[in-house]
Amino acid sequence: MTTKAAVLGAGSWGTALSIALADRGLEVVLYGNEPAVSDEINSDHRNSRYLPEIVLPDSIRATVEIAEVHDAPMILVVVPSQVARSVLGQLREIGIPPSTVIVSCTKGIDPGTGKLMHELIEEILPDNPVAVLSGPSHAEEVARRIATLVTVGSTDPAVAAQVQEVFALPWFRTYTSTDVVGIELGGVVKNVFAIAAGAIDGLGLGDNAKAAMVTRGLAEMTRLGVAMGAREETFRGLSGIGDLIVTCYSVHSRNNRVGRLLGSGKSLDEAVAETGQVAEGVPNAKNVHELARRLGVRTPLIDQAYAVLFEGKPPVAALRELLERDQRSEAD
Repeated sequence: MTTKAAVLGAGSWGTALSIALADRGLEVVLYGNEPAVSDEINSDHRNSRYLPEIVLPDSIRATVEIAEVHDAPMILVVVPSQVARSVLGQLREIGIPPSTVIVSCTKGIDPGTGKLMHELIEEILPDNPVAVLSGPSHAEEVARRIATLVTVGSTDPAVAAQVQEVFALPWFRTYTSTDVVGIELGGVVKNVFAIAAGAIDGLGLGDNAKAAMVTRGLAEMTRLGVAMGAREETFRGLSGIGDLIVTCYSVHSRNNRVGRLLGSGKSLDEAVAETGQVAEGVPNAKNVHELARRLGVRTPLIDQAYAVLFEGKPPVAALRELLERDQRSEAD
């Protein structure tokens, strides 16, 4: 097993994954673009901006120089999807070895091309083995070492097994799969439904409405995934229904928080500003909506989320339109 790993992205999720790697006995280089965050990690072993009250292992070293990840045999990409292309381009520029395993942990879509993160990595770093990691895994709980299960995907089972071995911890368990598209898409689309779930809370609706949204959201996620070549059963797993449930119901979800603020009457700009961190569901809604239109997949929930976020539609009007649609079979 490798003795060193690098993590690109010193936000809450990147820092939490660094804790898991350090607990496995690895030397961890954590790259971020905020000098104050890196300085605090190195001097005080804390990242108070993103994970207050968490003490980080001494084996995590932060840096703002991406060249310092050059010799890591495994690199986790945990940056927001909007900047992933730029960061991956920097990796290519520093000339990482072709043996370096690149693991995507970003739950988003490249805004320029609509590519999933593993496709973007394969475009920019075509010689490197690629894996993805996704599942119900809020950073706040991973950082506190609370039991978490995720799925590692790669078209090469040997690469998936290699990543699985690195994340073999008493409190962090991984399963493997070759359905990379399904694993990544589940992590992308669930963020959109988390905003819808939050809006349901903000509107003062109850458990019935949220459970219905989660169930029908899973149907949309599955239809879209199958149209992209994913396997239907993947969406019944950790990276599908598992991540969907945790994101729609958890107080830790920043996407849920954005939706709650929208439902209570705040504008999108106000909701994002008050959340204070990147909510991937906002750009995901635009990208997934465009993807569904391109593939001709029916996605009424995603369509209404897009309308609320980007066309100024009031959440209550979106809800009414969903409820008043033509009746149909549940299997349709």
